Amino acid sequence: MAEIGIGILGGGYMGKAHAVAMSSVGAVFNTALRPRLEMVCASSDASAERYRAAYGFARATSDWQVLVKAPKVEAIVIATPQETHRAIAEAAFALGKPVFCEKPMGASLDDAQAMTDAAEASGAANMVAYNYIRTPASQFARKLIADGVIGDVTWFRGEHTEDFLADPEAPATWRTDGMANGTMGDLSPHMINAALALMGPMRSLIAEVETVHKTRPGGAVTNDDHAQLMCRFASGAMGHLYFSRIATGRKMGYAYEVTGTKGAIRFDQEDQNAIWLYQMDGPEAQRGFTKILTGPAHPDYEPFCQGPGHGTGYQDQIIIEARDFLHAIETRQPVWPTFRDGLGVMKIIDTALASAEAKSWRDIPD
Repeated sequence: MAEIGIGILGGGYMGKAHAVAMSSVGAVFNTALRPRLEMVCASSDASAERYRAAYGFARATSDWQVLVKAPKVEAIVIATPQETHRAIAEAAFALGKPVFCEKPMGASLDDAQAMTDAAEASGAANMVAYNYIRTPASQFARKLIADGVIGDVTWFRGEHTEDFLADPEAPATWRTDGMANGTMGDLSPHMINAALALMGPMRSLIAEVETVHKTRPGGAVTNDDHAQLMCRFASGAMGHLYFSRIATGRKMGYAYEVTGTKGAIRFDQEDQNAIWLYQMDGPEAQRGFTKILTGPAHPDYEPFCQGPGHGTGYQDQIIIEARDFLHAIETRQPVWPTFRDGLGVMKIIDTALASAEAKSWRDIPD
């Protein structure tokens, strides 16, 4: 087993999640590469040192360039605000260092395109962090669809809905300023990524994007609260996606339904260790959705627990991502979703925003 020095930019919510994942992944998956927490970067020396001590890094810095250039930092995890992603990724790729970047890839489609170009020019391993699609249940759903268990897919409905800004009296924060922090930049990428993973490429769409609460205590709201889009996939199947940060009562409403000619699948992240499967078999009187609890027979479950129904959690999804990133580095083979896959998500977001402004259907660029 070989060690690899990991540098993480950002020590907050996601920075901590990635630090814990890198500390755990070797033991959970017995990876050939074993991460070493080499350096963490934060916005000040004091906070960087606090994260270093808390998470077990060897060193800390408040200068991202110091981290990227450090010889002992051999792979980079970007968990900083979106507007910083492009510069960090381009600098890392220029040095040939692998990069794992939190979604969304950048603050704009131009950022995502530049980051993808830099990744592919470098030849270094690259991944975008879409953790929810990696639950054992959703991995199993992908396999059921690919194996034709529910027949030819005719319809997809997906949502990513939460209620952290459902109260109109909640104060204005960084989340209510700037397009990258709105629902289209924050929540929609996860469900768009899920739609692409489950259904394949999207061909065209029409979208509505809306700011419901235009002012909040402390200032104006400059980004969107919720959005919806109708779409056609390249397969010909129809679809509908909805995203909201004002969906009262919803805490982690990452949910989807897939309908086929022989059956259907339902999933809800608030019950992430179960999937509902309908198969058009047997007498009509005995048909119905069956709840399947995930267990060792499902993808990436057994390394965490040998008991079916005991379940995996949010942090486990990040550990699975870490395993995949290390595998991409070790094998020098792309692991989905690469930066080019992430660019595909950004193209759909950009097309949806243009569609909402024009109030018309739009084709999605290849």
